[in-house]
Amino acid sequence: DLPFNDDAFCVVVCQFSVMFFPNKIAGCSEARRVLKPGGSFVFIFLGEIESNEFSNLVTLAAHTGCDRGIPDDPPMFLARTPHGYHDVELIRSDLNAVGFSDVSIETLEKISTLPQRAIGNWVAHGTPLRNEIEALGNSALELVTERATATITDKFGDGPVTAKMRCMGQRTFIFDVT
Repeated sequence: DLPFNDDAFCVVVCQFSVMFFPNKIAGCSEARRVLKPGGSFVFIFLGEIESNEFSNLVTLAAHTGCDRGIPDDPPMFLARTPHGYHDVELIRSDLNAVGFSDVSIETLEKISTLPQRAIGNWVAHGTPLRNEIEALGNSALELVTERATATITDKFGDGPVTAKMRCMGQRTFIFDVT
């Protein structure tokens, strides 16, 4: 429930947040409610995990860590949540269901460069994935971070690494209220 009146805004912008809505249709419905007729709803979200090399490698590292003390049910936060809402037809259907029309979709692929060690630390320690990893036991965070760093080093070598990101990664959606 957005704390705004109906028809209050010309544009509603959600940057990398729609994928975290517990009920995406209800969230998009609220965006539509607060928009003036002819207004636009713009949001950016990540593409599928396979199109985002760093996140994908860390998720795969958690899977391969199973033989090193991580349970058979590895943490899947990245694939499930930030990268889990990327299907264009599902998103279009959700938006149409709440009254949006004239959906415009743009996909941008970018290259990201990070220090090699920072990637494992960033993803395993600096995202909500950490909660799922820590729930696996005392040594799980260290194991996943170590495995993620080794996986990235194996693929890219030591030092800074460059990999593709799709922030469907950026995908930008613009919706006009009719």
